[in-house]
Amino acid sequence: MAVTPPAPVMALLRELDRPEVPRLRWTTPDQWHVTLRFLGEVDPPGPVAAGLAGVPAGLAAVGAPGVEAVLGPSLAWFPGRQVLQVPVAGLDALAGAVAEATAPWGPPPERPFAGHLTLARMRGRARGPARLEGTALSAAWPVDRVELVSSTMASGGSRYRTEASVVLA
Repeated sequence: MAVTPPAPVMALLRELDRPEVPRLRWTTPDQWHVTLRFLGEVDPPGPVAAGLAGVPAGLAAVGAPGVEAVLGPSLAWFPGRQVLQVPVAGLDALAGAVAEATAPWGPPPERPFAGHLTLARMRGRARGPARLEGTALSAAWPVDRVELVSSTMASGGSRYRTEASVVLA
């Protein structure tokens, strides 16, 4: 389950400088999303998509009928400097509602939700250069839908396809 940024935020992300760095693979616009919950292999996706229909009611039940995603304030490496990302705040209640709606397909995540959008990954065990973090990047947008996204591994990284979406408002 994921949130895809709107076109103006995607344009902002496209403007980022992407220097060539050995062993670093930059993600592409078709890979940009904020994962709310990873389920692994679920086949067929129809029942999960039907379960997501309960997300708007789950948000209302916790007093969060509207959701605003806040990107930034700057690029950062996750510990270990293998994944370059930009934090995305404001999605905790939505991630909780998604976890509740998808509980039949697995236990809730063990780690607390940490909203982010992955911009690049290091190959192997290489550590990314510290100079890539700290670039200011910020935006905010109202989240109007949550998507059930499937992924397949391919050369150049995962390929994503939206299987279903649920309108939040």
